[in-house]
Amino acid sequence: MDGEIKNIKNWNILYPVYINSKKTIAEGRRICVMKACACPTCTEISDCCNFLKIPCAIEFDKTYPQDFMQRGRVRVLLKREDETPYNPVIP
Repeated sequence: MDGEIKNIKNWNILYPVYINSKKTIAEGRRICVMKACACPTCTEISDCCNFLKIPCAIEFDKTYPQDFMQRGRVRVLLKREDETPYNPVIP
């Protein structure tokens, strides 16, 4: 995993507001309310990634650009450099 940590800047970014069911699409939610959860935290997202065996890194010092009170984001490695899924069970 040392080689992947060097490329952490290329990982996907996931802000908790993207999956927060209490936010509107205008406020930054990116999935439907039925699939979202109420007030997710970076730690909960990281726990889910660890359960699914997806590499992740929490950045607590970053803020969501549209709402500076929303602190933290999670970087997730979904695909390897050759575009294959990191966890083949998750397409």
